[in-house]
Amino acid sequence: MSSIYSVSQVNAYIKNMYTQDYLLRNICVGGEVSNCKYHTSGHIYFSLKDESGAIACVMFARQRKGLAFSMKDGDKVAVEGSVDVYQRDGRYQLYARKITLEGAGLLYERFLALKDQLEEMGMFAPEYKQPIPKFVHTLGVVTAPTGAAIQDIRNIASRRNPYVQIILYPALVQGEGAKESIVRGIHALESLGVDVMIVGRGGGSIEDLWAFNEEEVARAAFHCSIPIISAVGHETDVTIIDYVADLRAPTPSAAAELAVYDYRAFQETLLGYRQMFQEKMDSRLRLMEERLRQYQMRLGYLSPQSQIREKRQYLVETQERLRAYMKRQTEQARNNLDLYVERLKGLSPLDKLKQGFSYGMDRQGKTLVSISQVQPGDSITLQVSDGTMKAQVTETRSVDWTQKSE
Repeated sequence: MSSIYSVSQVNAYIKNMYTQDYLLRNICVGGEVSNCKYHTSGHIYFSLKDESGAIACVMFARQRKGLAFSMKDGDKVAVEGSVDVYQRDGRYQLYARKITLEGAGLLYERFLALKDQLEEMGMFAPEYKQPIPKFVHTLGVVTAPTGAAIQDIRNIASRRNPYVQIILYPALVQGEGAKESIVRGIHALESLGVDVMIVGRGGGSIEDLWAFNEEEVARAAFHCSIPIISAVGHETDVTIIDYVADLRAPTPSAAAELAVYDYRAFQETLLGYRQMFQEKMDSRLRLMEERLRQYQMRLGYLSPQSQIREKRQYLVETQERLRAYMKRQTEQARNNLDLYVERLKGLSPLDKLKQGFSYGMDRQGKTLVSISQVQPGDSITLQVSDGTMKAQVTETRSVDWTQKSE
């Protein structure tokens, strides 16, 4: 043996061969779907089989826009893509870019052509979308009268708000005359003036849903003055009316939830607001009552009557203080007077005279205080305690009483 290759080298070589084959890079394979699995990552893993063989297939999440229906086991499909080798396992598989149901390929092409045409005309533009009213009284429904869609809508709507009136236009939703019936239903409910309209049906194949891909239905929905919610098929089903409608719902049940406000939740919200407002009002009232009491106390203190009482009390207290002060001052003055009287008594000439002293005056009535004021022979007047005496100076003699006393 000349050379030994690794498994990885062999797988890489085979992968390179597949890559260089032009036919395998762009191929369309038809068969029956089996082992179909939708992975949480968004990828779809399945197998295509016929009477004598099978091939593994995968459609990555980024290619899901190439799938216009919900694929399941048993579907007859045509898969466009490329055949390549998964190098790690050395297993080849078909990588799908587009999957169409057998017999639906032409319809899908028509769908894409009409979609591009209406989009170019601006019928999908968001500025033409009408808002769905939050609170509705009348709900119009254009769908089959016996299908599961109307039952789901009724159940959801009555559970969310039993006061909403549901007006059903029993329309054909597939087959001959379906598109005309849907258009008549839209016009009829518009003339009744319902608040919002649901147009749709349950799931099915592209052929079953085709009435909702008709241009007449799309134009009726676009020109309708009533907001329209489209609810056609399952979440993966997409029709032209979904693009034209003011709002798309993935299912009829979801459309009812979008159209009808939950009355019980609204009641609970109102109850919560009421309780919150009541608590705030009670708190506000308590605060106002406390302020009112404070104002009452302040007003009572500042009122003229209170001021008069206070001033009168102050006047009485001042009067009492003044009386007490005057009493003290009078008593103190009386005491001082007694002291002065006693002091004056000690200085009174009469008291001195009573003690044996006399008071002398010359002829002119001047008080004699010195021997120099008289000469021997002069007449003088002497006052004693009980009268006056006239005397004549016979002799004067100088005496230093201070030295004598010492």
